[in-house]
Amino acid sequence: MDFKDEIKLFSERVEKLKDQIHTEEATKNAFIMPFIKLLGYDVFNPFEVMPEYIADIGIKKGEKVDYAILKDGQPAILVECKHWGESLDPHNSQLFRYFHTTTAKFGLLSNGIIYRFYTDLVQPNKMDEKPFFEFNVTDIKDNQVEELKKFHKSYFDIDSIQNTASDLKYMNELKALINIEFQTPTDGLVRHFAKQIYPGMLTTRVIEAFSNLTKRSLQQYINDLITERLHSALKKESEDAVVVAQQESTALAEDNRIETTEEELEGYRIVKAILRQKIKHTRIVYRDAQSYFAILLDDNNRKSICRLYLNGSKRYLGIFDEQKKETRMEIVTVDDIFLHGEALIKTIDIYTKGAEE
Repeated sequence: MDFKDEIKLFSERVEKLKDQIHTEEATKNAFIMPFIKLLGYDVFNPFEVMPEYIADIGIKKGEKVDYAILKDGQPAILVECKHWGESLDPHNSQLFRYFHTTTAKFGLLSNGIIYRFYTDLVQPNKMDEKPFFEFNVTDIKDNQVEELKKFHKSYFDIDSIQNTASDLKYMNELKALINIEFQTPTDGLVRHFAKQIYPGMLTTRVIEAFSNLTKRSLQQYINDLITERLHSALKKESEDAVVVAQQESTALAEDNRIETTEEELEGYRIVKAILRQKIKHTRIVYRDAQSYFAILLDDNNRKSICRLYLNGSKRYLGIFDEQKKETRMEIVTVDDIFLHGEALIKTIDIYTKGAEE
């Protein structure tokens, strides 16, 4: 299961459980800890996730952050939690106070549904007032999943995230402004458009008229854009369907010309006999083609064991290495396949070793 699928399952779990969560502590256990675990961290290992992390502030000792996610023994992300039904806005200052007392470069404020990530873009070692990344886990977008993935333990790189944090922050703020303009265009935007197309003086009455026209024009533009995209998608889908039908027709015609010989089947049985000592014989299958006879593991084209070329004046056995590069060895009869048993077993070892890892 990939990260995107895990996030989707987590989102469904939050939506299902939230009405049963009545306290901040329950929010931590049901939502925040599973979320941190989702990012690849062991929530029960204090060398990775330290609960109740002490962040002393001046003479005020014993101040604690709900969680600190550690990197190389030092806090990298401070996590402050609230009950899922509580607004996050009044609590920014609490995380703000903790931030500059530690080496952490990121702060996460969350109620288990809304997640706000902060850093120090404006002033070094001082947490910004606005988050550079925010999402609602019950309505998370694909592009937000990709941004969140950067905080996964396997990909976490402080410098890389900070380098893109500024763009992400300002893009989010721009999108919010654009949304406002689309809903209720400001006088500035209305004047910007009106003065380019209206020949007279922009009186209050004209601005009011153009305010309505601008809003309708923006909405119509979006509707036209969506309609165009839908038509393009439907057209491409129709074209793809034609291509698939042609490919299936060609494949069917080729299948009708393919004749599996008894000699190819004998070669297949020899390969199975060699490999039975390593894997179950039912995992070894064949697919016949016009130019070769393929023997596969688990009926998977990406797991070619070998190929038999028996229909020409010369006969060959093709075996694949770790880079899936094929090497052909000339054989006189299919019995010569036994001479290459070690190479066949090595190919199987490559696939099974990869599966074990």
